[in-house]
Parts: sequence; C-alpha cells; structure tokens
Amino acid sequence: MPRPRTGILWLSKPHVPPILAALARGQVPLTHDGLSTLTPLRSVVHIRDLLMASGVLPARDRHLLLFEQWLDTWLADFQNDRGSDALHDPTATTGAGESSSTPNQVLRQYATWHILRGLRKAADRGPIGHYRDQRARHQLRVAAQFLERLHARGLQLIQCSQSDVDAWFAAATFSSKETLRPFLVWAIRTHHMRRMRLPLARQMPPRPISLRDRVELLRRVASGLDMDLTERVIATLVLLYAQPLSRIVRLTVDDVLTDPEGRVLIRLGDPPAPIPSPFDDIVRSHLRARHNLHTATNPNSTWLFPGRRAGQPIHPTSIRLRLTTLGIPNMPGRSRALREMLLQAPPAVVASMLGFHAGKAETIAAETGATWKRYAAGTHDRTRRPRLGS
Repeated sequence: MPRPRTGILWLSKPHVPPILAALARGQVPLTHDGLSTLTPLRSVVHIRDLLMASGVLPARDRHLLLFEQWLDTWLADFQNDRGSDALHDPTATTGAGESSSTPNQVLRQYATWHILRGLRKAADRGPIGHYRDQRARHQLRVAAQFLERLHARGLQLIQCSQSDVDAWFAAATFSSKETLRPFLVWAIRTHHMRRMRLPLARQMPPRPISLRDRVELLRRVASGLDMDLTERVIATLVLLYAQPLSRIVRLTVDDVLTDPEGRVLIRLGDPPAPIPSPFDDIVRSHLRARHNLHTATNPNSTWLFPGRRAGQPIHPTSIRLRLTTLGIPNMPGRSRALREMLLQAPPAVVASMLGFHAGKAETIAAETGATWKRYAAGTHDRTRRPRLGS
C-alpha cells in the first residue's frame, strides 16, 4: 500500500472498528447475509467490496446486493406507513364482491417476481450497474405513487378504470409515464388489474449539438486545456463514439488493443473501432497513468477507469458531473457523434462497431437522412478493367 495514511485514517473512523470487531470475534458470520445485518450501510458496503476483491467472500453483483438490502427496508416502511388504512385490509373486496390483493401485497409481488427476478437474471449475464439499480428503485416508487393515487379516490388496483389510467398519463411527466408502464403491463398480465389500453408516451430525442460545437469540443480534448487524462479519454468516447456513461465505466484495459501496424483500437463492438490521432496518444498516456491505483482498494485493477472502491470502476454519476463542469453535454454530444458516424457508414456497420442495436441505428439514420438505400452490397475495392479496343 503506497499510501498507508489513507488506510489508517479510515480505520480511525468511529463506526469502522465495531464492524471489524464483530466480524473478527465471530459475533456476525463472515458471509454476505451476515454483513447485511450490520450498520452503517456505507461502511459495510466498503468492507464488503474489500472482502470480495481479496477473495475472502465470493463475488456477487454489488448493485444487486444494494438493491436487495434497500428493498427489504423500503417494503417494510411502505407497509408500516399504510398498515392502518382500511383499504389495505386483506378482507377488503371489490365492487363485485371478490377479494382483491392489497397494495402492500401487489407491490411485494411486483418487486419480488418482476423487478428483483429481472435484476438477478441480468446479474447472471453481467454487472447490472448503478443506473439499472436506480431505475428499478424508481419503478417501485412510481408504482407506489400510482397506488396512492387510487387510494386517495377509495379504489383498489382491480377497480382501476381506463379513465384513471388516462388521468395519470395526462398529468405525469414523460419519465413517470415510461416508468409506470412496466408495472401496468405486469398487473394486467397477472390479473391484478383489468385489461385496458395504455396511452402512448412520446418524447422528442435530445437535440444534438451543432457540428461546429462538436469540432470545437474535440479540439479542446486534443489540446488538453483544463482537462486531465481521464476526462479527455471519457470525452473522446462520448464525442467520437457516442458511448453511454454506463458502458464507458465497464471498459477494461483489455478493451484497448494495438494492431500489427501499431494502430490503437478500442473494443466497443465487433470489430474494434480505430482511434484516430491525436486521440490515440491520449489513450496511451492514460493507460500509463490511471488514477486510484495507489491504495489498498484497487492496486491490480483492470478497469480502464478504476474507482475508489475495491474492485469497482469510477462511478457514472462522477463522470457525468465532471463532463457538466467542463461544459461537455453528454446526451446532445452523443447524439451528434452517432449521426455523424451514420453519415459515413451504413447503420448495420456502425451499430456493430459501436455496440448499438441495429434497429436503433436504422431509425436514427432515417431521421438524419442517411438511409444508405443506394448502398450496393459486395466488394467495392475492385476497379473496372478498361476494354481493349480492336
């Protein structure tokens, strides 16, 4: 540990020694379930990360663990806040005299069999990440808000009518509409709710920055003014390759390649995308001087952007705030970058190289006017032989 002072300062915090003592004395099992019984959460999460990174605990998805721990507390709070309501009595009936699940039961089933089940399946395929964890929490909060709205009108979910759904969609923001939709689809499919039509929710895509602004921002990145190497590489991935922050943080040093001719490439899809000069030199310099490698948390990290927590990359929110401070618009910048790429190559080629869905690339290409409908398939590197005259 090149900088032991940081570890000593952490150990001197009043809430850390009791956690370590409970584990050392066997008062709490040295397992994931045992750690979940300790507080405060922030310190427990850090200790769990250290134990997983060192191999003491089996690796589990960090954000899945955080969501599971949050879910138990949130559902308990929801039930306690509404336990005395008559509407939540299990003996409550619908207008037809049939028993109906209480909002507590509906939320618990939705959280367990739809949200949590989906997260666990996703974690089997790869890390679910911060944004997916937060989106799952937001889906539950919005579903609870919808049930509260029905409760205010003296209705249970099975009594919800088309006019109730239309009223919600008319007043809600686009984010709330899209967040509630999966809950309504699930409720209809599981017969907690009558079958009805769900209104469409449309939102205009973010307006891309101008081509001139993109070129000027790339010049700033190339010059390195007021940016460190980490910020320059992240800005390059946003402005050149339209990469979302959630994907940027999952890149590793193994995703940066060098071909036999010495050119630098980055694996975002298949095939890897070449990095043009002078941005290739920026990436090389970053690889030689990555941050957060001089503590006990990430000494051997393979993340392209190591974070401060053991085994974890930099937090995507940290990246977003840094880009905002630098005046680099994330979504508008990505939108312009993708459109410029689609003007240079067919959507299927761009989607494969950058890791996007082909259908999304086709849609954006049509909006841009670059449909490539006249693009002829086949080999284009051959020239016609001149016909010899007789």
